[in-house]
Amino acid sequence: MPRDHSAAIVGIYEYPSRNVHGEVNALEIKAHCAAKALSEAGLNWSDVDAIYDAGDAGPMSGLYICEYFNIKPNVIDNTSTGGSSFEFQAAHARRDIASGKCKVALLTYGSTARSDAMAIGTGARVSHQPPNAFSNMTDPWGLTLVGSYALAARRHMYQYGTTSEQLAEIAVAARYHAMRNPQAVEGMRAIGYKDVREISVEDVVSSRMIADPLHLLECCMISDGGGAVVIASPEVVRDTKTKPVWILGSGEATGFLENGSDLTVSAAAQSGPQAFGEAGVRPDEIDIAMIYDSFTITVLTILEDLGFCKKGEGGAYVEGGRLKFDQPGGPALNTDGGGLSSNHPGMRGLFLLMEATRQLRGESTAQVPGAKLAVAHGNGGQLGGSHCGSTIVLGGDD
Repeated sequence: MPRDHSAAIVGIYEYPSRNVHGEVNALEIKAHCAAKALSEAGLNWSDVDAIYDAGDAGPMSGLYICEYFNIKPNVIDNTSTGGSSFEFQAAHARRDIASGKCKVALLTYGSTARSDAMAIGTGARVSHQPPNAFSNMTDPWGLTLVGSYALAARRHMYQYGTTSEQLAEIAVAARYHAMRNPQAVEGMRAIGYKDVREISVEDVVSSRMIADPLHLLECCMISDGGGAVVIASPEVVRDTKTKPVWILGSGEATGFLENGSDLTVSAAAQSGPQAFGEAGVRPDEIDIAMIYDSFTITVLTILEDLGFCKKGEGGAYVEGGRLKFDQPGGPALNTDGGGLSSNHPGMRGLFLLMEATRQLRGESTAQVPGAKLAVAHGNGGQLGGSHCGSTIVLGGDD
């Protein structure tokens, strides 16, 4: 069966700095990246007729972003689901293009989380506002975001015998790839990493405990950053300058605490089968897995839920360095270095799409030879609590 070629990524750009020192703001990062991504594709601002924004540049920025870009698009999508926002938006852009509502979609992200000293994942969730319907049962207890992930990790260990050493393999693979990415290496130094090098399992499990059982090197960094992705229709693709990367399938889902719910199961268990089924591919055919890596347990859980291995077998699955780009067995994981070792400005989903695109173009700094299929899965909210997941399957020209 021929694969769907209704929309393709034709332009990408990643903001190079991980620490901007207050010299630019989030909107300026978004605009800079958008201009570069459009230029790469051989397109102009006037070609854009669809804007997708997650409100990352401040209150109601999704309302004002069209004015800031001086664009009056036919489609305005302000979907904001945390780290999964941009996978949701890519799926929406594909549908909007296929329906004829637009031809050129622009997704942008900008954040100065590092410069603003945001305590992403560490601040207590205690609210001084009146109770709300979404978190009134959890806010009073002051559980941090990293604490929520730690609960999921401890449950996985109890339920399946997963070890800290197995989780550490994910951080080791991320750093292995980051050390081949000059932007990641420079970024680690820019935000104050003292010992920038490849790491071992022992390094990870010997690093400081943050929220038992998660260690320092199992937690994403906090950086500045941003990027842009341009998605276009087939008729536009014919005249663009880059090799198209087609969106073959997508899936969307949410997860939340319920009586009897399993902390080790994420929304990917629902969104993954949708995306793979629509694309007509199996997980074992995927060359590149770009998976949201806020913490190592995030990756392990999502690998299982996407079907790369059975639930509870993730620990054994990631052993032996199989996630590295130059090892057999694959898939290669987060080949730009991921949120663990390249950048994490707060909502990292756009970077997953960008690195998957590089791989399928043959342009990654940790290039998998002959890469043909990639998956990008964004996770937003809290694993083990209220969260969203969106899965995008990508492929090059057949």
